[in-house]
Amino acid sequence: MADSVCAEAVVARLALHLQTGIRAAELAKIVLDIVPSNARDAERLQEIAGLLRRKPDVFATLRATGAAVRHTRDDGETGAAVVTRLASSFDAAAAISETASVQLASLGDEERLSATTDEVVAWLKQQDFSGTRRDILDIGCGIGRFEHALSNSFNRMIGIDISSRMISIASERCAALGNVELRQTSGLDLSEFDDGSFDCVLAVDSFPYLVLAGMAERHFDEIARVLKRPGWLALLNYSYRGSLSWDRADIGRLAEAHQMRVVINGEKPFRSWDGEAFLLARGGGTLLRAASSDVEPEAPKIGTDPKEEIMAPAARKIGCGKQHGDERGLDRNLVKSDQYQDHAADQAPKNAVTPCPLPAA
Repeated sequence: MADSVCAEAVVARLALHLQTGIRAAELAKIVLDIVPSNARDAERLQEIAGLLRRKPDVFATLRATGAAVRHTRDDGETGAAVVTRLASSFDAAAAISETASVQLASLGDEERLSATTDEVVAWLKQQDFSGTRRDILDIGCGIGRFEHALSNSFNRMIGIDISSRMISIASERCAALGNVELRQTSGLDLSEFDDGSFDCVLAVDSFPYLVLAGMAERHFDEIARVLKRPGWLALLNYSYRGSLSWDRADIGRLAEAHQMRVVINGEKPFRSWDGEAFLLARGGGTLLRAASSDVEPEAPKIGTDPKEEIMAPAARKIGCGKQHGDERGLDRNLVKSDQYQDHAADQAPKNAVTPCPLPAA
């Protein structure tokens, strides 16, 4: 509970990270046995225990949905293998629970997922991200929740995802929307789109999988290519490494390399979801928000312990919220290795099979 996320996100994290076969009722008792440090913690512990007691079947569903997607990369696993595995994993997760597969903290509840989606949409509109004359690309569209929620706020929106099941679900949900197009993608690049095709690119919880697959740098290249000038990138959650400073440093480096400006630099503006928000601008134009990232992001120090950072979101597509660095076996050297892989993947031929991104909503 250290980073003050909502009770639903705590329950989602417990479902995702606990490896034991403990049942919801037993876990609720353990939660209530914790001695709170203050009145607010006492209230939150009661709320968490209440959710576990009232929704034992939901907790089991969350665990099954979360277990369908593995958020680590095996030694020697190729980018192509990561893409294939993630695609089939999200197919399996969506078969268990459509709503939980895109956000575990929804607890599999449509109304709660809609409320969280609406909160993100309100934030996007506050940043002047959408507009009835704008064309938007949604990388990792999942079940199409943002296409549906934003349908009156753009000219055209194309949602892409590597999961065939999620694209099928999204197509059903958005069937009546004439300005929405949904496509299953390889997850390797954005080569199917022309230069300067979009005013805005949205990536909600898809970049963590791009980072996992070694595709983050290549996709920054591609996003910069398909964006018009001016153009905007809304990136919600960059990685699940558990270190906001590392994420800020990576995004700052990639933004500079692609002549983009970081406008919002890893804020947590949502009440019902613990996602970290980045907003980047390419080319001219102004945004409603003054640049909150004029202060250079603090580069990670050697020896930084990821456990000191925010644990992260019980996010979307599988809502795998971020994990502590020690849970993913990530030390400073591995982070350097991941960044090297990103760079190496960027140098690979366009048609090379490499890791992918995952849906974003």
